[in-house]
Amino acid sequence: MSLDVSLEDEDGKELYEANITHNLADMARAAGIYMCLWRPEEIGITRASEVIEPLAKGLADLATNQGKYEAYNASNGWGMWKHFVPFCAAYLQACRDHPNALVRVCR
Repeated sequence: MSLDVSLEDEDGKELYEANITHNLADMARAAGIYMCLWRPEEIGITRASEVIEPLAKGLADLATNQGKYEAYNASNGWGMWKHFVPFCAAYLQACRDHPNALVRVCR
């Protein structure tokens, strides 16, 4: 099982797409970014610009506290800090590149 995130323009054209395992949900919760990644609609996020601030904050914490977050690494290797940080960084950059895009998630 995985999380698919995408950014779309007003016509439904996909501008960005990425996928990451659900095994990182606890790590995301610990970093305070679970809701903006997995359940943005539940906190009123509809546009990429609304993801930028919480994701940037969470990513900064993830990047500077590697040991803290590696404790959440999946024992089976499917859900690792070393994969989550680049995923978050790429998604953050896509949100910055397309701030007016519509946020879509599939869980």
